[in-house]
Amino acid sequence: MPAAVSRQERKQRTRQALLDAALELLADRGFGSLSLREVTKRAGIVPTAFYRHFTSMDELGVALVEETTRTLRGMIRSARTEPVSHRGRIDASVRTLYEHVRAHEDHFRFVTRERYAGTGPVARAIGVELRLFSSDLAIDLARFDHLREWPTEDLHALADLIVTAMLATVVDLLDVRHGDREADERTLELARKRLRMILVGVPHWRPSA
Repeated sequence: MPAAVSRQERKQRTRQALLDAALELLADRGFGSLSLREVTKRAGIVPTAFYRHFTSMDELGVALVEETTRTLRGMIRSARTEPVSHRGRIDASVRTLYEHVRAHEDHFRFVTRERYAGTGPVARAIGVELRLFSSDLAIDLARFDHLREWPTEDLHALADLIVTAMLATVVDLLDVRHGDREADERTLELARKRLRMILVGVPHWRPSA
């Protein structure tokens, strides 16, 4: 006999159903055009039940942003710390990014669209998440021998360059026709090249006083 589902589990399932429904509806439109009634109808619940899980549509949008980026930060951090060489770290980071984007294309399409065209709390949440991502990377960069003496400002500038390059790769991957492996590989090679170009300049940089 299957175990009874707790009230908390049911609540979590309904919350996730609302997030999934919103993401499905956002496949080809902006978040600002989405209505609460549309989301609850797709999720199969009454509109009033929405407020047991989110105080507003903006809060739901922010939750979608956090859902997209939380796992990615951990995955990319692991990819950066395992290989020894710069090339190994670049390859691992790019491959990890690729696998995550391909597994969660709807999430990344939502984030990139709202990053460039969105407004309000959702767009601000994306900005916050990208800054957290960049801060994590700056901390990791400071562990390298030749970067330990760099000022915090310069480490964050380098991290911002890398995050911007990887965000460009996300956009490029989303533009590739589904199943086009050759185009995928060209995109990944361009991503590696961008990161190598950034890192080639690191030994020649003279940190600011």
